[in-house]
Amino acid sequence: MSEKVTPYGSGEGGKKEQVTKMFDNISKNYDGLNRVISFGIDIKWRKRVVKLLKEKKPKSILDIATGTGDLAINLMETGAQRIVGLDISPGMLAVGKEKVAEKNLVNTIEMIVGDSENLPYEDNSFDAVTVAFGVRNFETLEKGLSEIYRVLAKDGTFVVLETSVPTKTPYKQGYHVYCKYMLPVVGRLFSKDRSAYRYLSESAAVFPHGKAFNNILRKIGFIEVENRPQTFGVASIYVATK
Repeated sequence: MSEKVTPYGSGEGGKKEQVTKMFDNISKNYDGLNRVISFGIDIKWRKRVVKLLKEKKPKSILDIATGTGDLAINLMETGAQRIVGLDISPGMLAVGKEKVAEKNLVNTIEMIVGDSENLPYEDNSFDAVTVAFGVRNFETLEKGLSEIYRVLAKDGTFVVLETSVPTKTPYKQGYHVYCKYMLPVVGRLFSKDRSAYRYLSESAAVFPHGKAFNNILRKIGFIEVENRPQTFGVASIYVATK
C-alpha cells in the first residue's frame, strides 16, 4: 500500500477533494508545465501507449484521469469508434473539451466528469482502459484499479503511463536533485499554487512503481502484467490484461 500524500495536508478534506481542487487550480497552466517538467518527452511516452493499443484494435477506450485530453485525442490513431475521457477535475476537462471541439472530434471523444473509484459504467464496457499520470492520484489505489478491472471487457487491455523513480546511478541521484530543487522552481514559474507542484513530486516518490505495482495489478486479478521503464526509469508503461 502506498503512503498517502495529499496536495494541501491535513484539515483540507480528503485526498480526492484536494486533488480536484489542485487540478482545477492549475488547469490553465498544466499543459505548458508538463512540457517543461518532462522536457517534452511525455509526448513520446504517450505515442508509445498509442502504438501499443493500436496493435490491439480496440473499438472502445476509457481514458481515466484524462486531464486536458492529450492521450484521449492521441488515441484516435487506434481507430477506436468510441473514446471516453473521464476526469474528476471540471477545470481540466474544460480545457480538454476545447481541444476536442477544435479538432472536430466531439462525435468520437466524450469528455465527462467522473470518479475513477466509482465508474458510471456497466461491467465489461470497454475494450481498453488507459491512465496517464493519474493512478498515483487515486485516493484508494486498489479500489480504483478494481473498478477499472470491472469495466474492462474480458481479454481487454489496461495500460498505465506513470512516473517512477530511477534505480540506477547516476540517474537516481539526478532525479532526486531535480525533484527537490528544480521542480519547485519550475512550478512557481507556472502557477501560484506552490503546493500542487510539491505534491506532484512527492506523490511520484512514494508511488509503488515497478514490480510493486505489478504485484498490485496481479492481486486485483489482471494477468500478463508487465512494466516497461521509459527514459532511464523516470516513467514506466504498465500493460495488463483482464
